[in-house]
Amino acid sequence: MDQIKTGELIKRLRTDMGLTQKQLAERISVSDKAVSKWETGSGCPDISLLSALAEVFGTDIQVLLSGEIDKNESEVGNMKKLKFYVCKDCGNIITATSEAAVTCCGNRLSALEPQKAEESEMLKVEDIGGELYISSDHEMTKEHFISFAAYQSDSSFMMFKQYPEWNVQFTLPLYRSGRLVWYCTKCGLMYQDIRQAYRK
Repeated sequence: MDQIKTGELIKRLRTDMGLTQKQLAERISVSDKAVSKWETGSGCPDISLLSALAEVFGTDIQVLLSGEIDKNESEVGNMKKLKFYVCKDCGNIITATSEAAVTCCGNRLSALEPQKAEESEMLKVEDIGGELYISSDHEMTKEHFISFAAYQSDSSFMMFKQYPEWNVQFTLPLYRSGRLVWYCTKCGLMYQDIRQAYRK
């Protein structure tokens, strides 16, 4: 922990929330002198206080330890750059528009890296009169199945939850371009471009 950087971040987060040093101190049961020492870099919070500080500021312990907030501004707003996180323990699906510190079931999750689908792996895309009908012959057993499929474009995103022993099938508005993304419990995150898959 760089106590200067961490102190500056604590001060910034505190003032952004409109809290005085005394108010912050009361929330985490320390003295306002302790908060002052942290903010001037002449001391740092005890490790046992980091969780309470992170909760007050609505941030992550790692952010406090690093003393930096990375906003990933270059990726904000582009839904094609959406990150997918899947918990192996409970199957929870989490998305973020940029890199994020994500935990579930006590585990730190990493963003999944999508792999381009081979021709034989692609979802089927059909025009059914004003809508796109998406389907797949993918195995759908309890051990091996597609748990979700999604559509992404620069400005929109739609997700469709899938279940074992059900057929993969859903409809989309008639988009001529964009990306289909899906998660297979064995193969991981896959994608294909609708422009490539669409046939008149």
